[in-house]
Amino acid sequence: MNEQYPSKDQFFERLGSLADAMIAAYGKDFAMGAMILAARFVAEGKPPGDNSPSVIYKGESHGGIGL
Repeated sequence: MNEQYPSKDQFFERLGSLADAMIAAYGKDFAMGAMILAARFVAEGKPPGDNSPSVIYKGESHGGIGL
């Protein structure tokens, strides 16, 4: 366990709250899509400062999935 960060349970609670908010605002399909894109972003494993295209939308420049 890492005392510097919240517990894993706390992260899951926050993730659940975020999902609930996304569902309330934009619907279940949006929430699932956003979570999948977030998982792909984590799986990319790019180091901080890497500016190459990503699956995550960043303002005016879209990610690397052809959006």
